[in-house]
Amino acid sequence: MNTEKLTALALADMMLATDGSMASLVAACHRVFDSPQPWSATICAALIERTGDNFHYFSRHELAHILLLLTGRRFDDFEDGDDEPSPPLIELPAVRRYCLNQPIRPPKPAWLASLALPELKTVGDLAGWLNEPVGALAWLADQWRLAGDEQSRLQHYHYRWVPKRGGGLRLIEIPKARLRRIQHKILRQILDLAPPHPCAHGFRHGHSSVTHAALHAGKNVIIRMDLKDFFPSIQASRIHALFEKLGYPPSVAGTLARMCVNRAPRGIFRDKQTGGSLPWSERQALQSPHLPQGSPCSPALANLSAYRLDIRLASLAQSLGASYSRYADDLAFSGGPDLARAADRFHIQVAAIALEEGFRINTRKTRVMRKGTRQEVAGVVVNSHPNLARGEYDLLKAILTNCVRHGPASQNRHRHPSFRAHLAGRISYVKMLNANRAVKLQRLFETIEWAD
Repeated sequence: MNTEKLTALALADMMLATDGSMASLVAACHRVFDSPQPWSATICAALIERTGDNFHYFSRHELAHILLLLTGRRFDDFEDGDDEPSPPLIELPAVRRYCLNQPIRPPKPAWLASLALPELKTVGDLAGWLNEPVGALAWLADQWRLAGDEQSRLQHYHYRWVPKRGGGLRLIEIPKARLRRIQHKILRQILDLAPPHPCAHGFRHGHSSVTHAALHAGKNVIIRMDLKDFFPSIQASRIHALFEKLGYPPSVAGTLARMCVNRAPRGIFRDKQTGGSLPWSERQALQSPHLPQGSPCSPALANLSAYRLDIRLASLAQSLGASYSRYADDLAFSGGPDLARAADRFHIQVAAIALEEGFRINTRKTRVMRKGTRQEVAGVVVNSHPNLARGEYDLLKAILTNCVRHGPASQNRHRHPSFRAHLAGRISYVKMLNANRAVKLQRLFETIEWAD
């Protein structure tokens, strides 16, 4: 970064710490250079004209960019490979003072004030709120770790590879106890207070895969699509911007973001049977700071990061009289004749919007399901009303019957640590979809003789 940029940033920092009036901006110029400047009144007047009542909503980089334009420079002058720019209209003297005060925060908009999020003006406030030493935050935020070829006891995550249902492997990144406690607090006292878009049904109280599927029951046509590598595709810069949008200063937002993202060490990709078999693009995403699948914060952050995507897809669906909902990375659209006629080009528009919003569609999983065929959303059959697929119901009924006849140990082929709770959970899921069918399963379950 050249001297002109650094000078403009120093000016911007000093100005943002004032009330933004003409007198205070001129005084800020004098403090930075330790002497009155003949051009300060002209520049400050032009700055006020450009920013108006929104002065404190500008970032330091945006304000520095305007200041360089007003003094005859471009913010991107002197980049590598650029030609020498024309001489500036105003020569900026050397900086004598830097501003150490925090910028004045503008009043919160009504929607943000209504959330009543914790007030964290400095990293020190954040450390006190988390009940951690200030010096520990950089370590917990993984700020000082190098590339990290190998896993070590000093890293904050455990790693486990699990097979995907459709083939391939997924990396589960599980935070260790200290970081997990911090992430739980961020989730419960910040993220849970910020509502995602109404079309998001995953990871929300009162919503589930059933509410997601029920929205599309009895429709002429259903288009189901899938976002590729949903969590790894959400990078640290987006999380930083999200915390700033929630009203936190850049230093606090950056620390919060770094405590919610992770970089997988290169060593876990060396085994050709596991991580080494991943495509290069997937490995790169996992080795960059991203939302880790396994962190308590990741689902809520993913929902909030997809807010603009949900707005645009809901509007696209509405233009055809269709419905839209999203359950994690599963997108579903349903409607009548208008959507049915546009189905062949509709999914292309969805893919274009997703790409513009920083996501990618897994085109291999796109399905167009018309009336007369089995329509399934998130594993739920929705041709007339939400219901469990006949094959899955028959399989669960057979397992319960064999548990009655031969004992539950004979049916626990996947070695569930609590097979009883596992079966009870599956029956509860059936009850959510079809209470009458669940009654028969519950009767079988109650006749099983358990060893404990």
